[in-house]
Amino acid sequence: MRSLAAFEQLTLDGFFSGENGDFSWTHSRERQDQEWTSFAAENASGGGILLFGRVTFEIMAGYWPTPRAAQDNAIVAEHMNRMPKIVFSRTLDSVAWSNTRIVKSDPAAEVRRLKKEPGPNMAILGSGTIVSLLAREGLIDEYQLAVLPVVIGKGRTLFEGVHDRLPMKLTRTRSFKNGNVVSWYAPAAARAA
Repeated sequence: MRSLAAFEQLTLDGFFSGENGDFSWTHSRERQDQEWTSFAAENASGGGILLFGRVTFEIMAGYWPTPRAAQDNAIVAEHMNRMPKIVFSRTLDSVAWSNTRIVKSDPAAEVRRLKKEPGPNMAILGSGTIVSLLAREGLIDEYQLAVLPVVIGKGRTLFEGVHDRLPMKLTRTRSFKNGNVVSWYAPAAARAA
């Protein structure tokens, strides 16, 4: 059975997105050191299927297939472009990013279906609305939360719309010289999928 992980970058004050969808705080040059870049390349090389909501997909599709991405981080760009991708969107009819399939139906139903099939594991990158929806349904097996040392004051929290308690168990952590800290969590109690 496939598993689903969510990799998310958060601010110290708990936001995954700034006001009006601002993600500029995730790209600060002082946090893009060799150790963090190597971690990102290693994480991207894991294979599997990438899942996105429309907004995050459009941001990623506007960057990773470009010459700039290949110049900034050729290894990650190659993996991002090669990996199969699913974008959940009711409004997109076509996409240009290679290896992408649009799913217009219920994301939870599609993830339940995919989890029952054999094949590579899946990962959500960003896509807070999808993460919140799938978290409420108990469909995420691991949360990889990268806390970046920045406070932005206002924004959106990752678990907007989650009204029930979701106990988590810390499984490991890793700190980086640039101040980023990644913590891996698993749901503490199994929920029916």
